[in-house]
Amino acid sequence: MSKSIARAVRREMHSSRAILSGVAAVTVTIIAVYCLLESALRALDQPPWLADPLTAVQRLADLPAGMPTPLLGVLGAVAALIGLIFFLNAVLPGKRARHVIADDRIAVVADDEVIASALARSARLAAGVTQEQVLVVISRRTVLVNVRPTSGIPIDETSVLTAVQQEVESMALEPQPEVRINLAATGVIGV
Repeated sequence: MSKSIARAVRREMHSSRAILSGVAAVTVTIIAVYCLLESALRALDQPPWLADPLTAVQRLADLPAGMPTPLLGVLGAVAALIGLIFFLNAVLPGKRARHVIADDRIAVVADDEVIASALARSARLAAGVTQEQVLVVISRRTVLVNVRPTSGIPIDETSVLTAVQQEVESMALEPQPEVRINLAATGVIGV
């Protein structure tokens, strides 16, 4: 795979951090413009728009005094939560629910919902049940196929597992997920 194709695949597999970065940049810009406005008003001996910069800095330095403890705790918790959101967004990988389909010539990225639909069809045909009786959940490394049999009609778990594994192998997904089958103990009536 060439570098440009690998870069395109990486962009498709990872979520963008542009929205949160934009929010942070706009917030910092607004605060900076406000501080500049208040400083300019003070330099021109005009009344402050919201708060005098020197008074605001002095209140910030004397912060525990004059502020109710519950309000101070709530403000601290909100600030910590916002900081945690920004920190986790920066540190966590931000993977999208997609898999790469191996191909030497082109980049193929498939959404996990599309893959789940194809695997559910294979499981449904192998089990001989209706579409509503099969649910496939895909994560990065596993495929979990939940099958609810029709009451009184047994399902061969190994044939369903084999059919789904063959479908996964034919897709050539990267990374190759492990397939697990979960047969419900109770059946569905009248399907």
